Amino acid sequence: MAKKKGKFSFINNLHDKVIASAEVTRSGEVRIKRAALKAALEEAFNEGAVAAAGGERVRFPIIGALVRREVKARKAGKGVNPFTGEPTMIKARPASKKPRWSFPKSLKETFANKRYW
Repeated sequence: MAKKKGKFSFINNLHDKVIASAEVTRSGEVRIKRAALKAALEEAFNEGAVAAAGGERVRFPIIGALVRREVKARKAGKGVNPFTGEPTMIKARPASKKPRWSFPKSLKETFANKRYW
């Protein structure tokens, strides 16, 4: 039976990877190597990017959300160079899919607050 693919969760994905790379010492301490933690973070972000490319909205806590945006095709046409007034030809652009990043309101307010400048 095929495994049903659910909604991507960055936190759950990262948690699973960190737990898999954690080691318990003889004294009972849990240790995670720096390289293993870095690899887990990179894998979780890459899997999130792949999920977003597939059309899903992926939320990354505190820093924002990533989603795929459909860019419409554009016909070729004539334009004018605003500096010289010379007529130019504008190339056609095919339809494409591009990433779009959106930031949470709390992060926008932090950057807008002049106290942190």
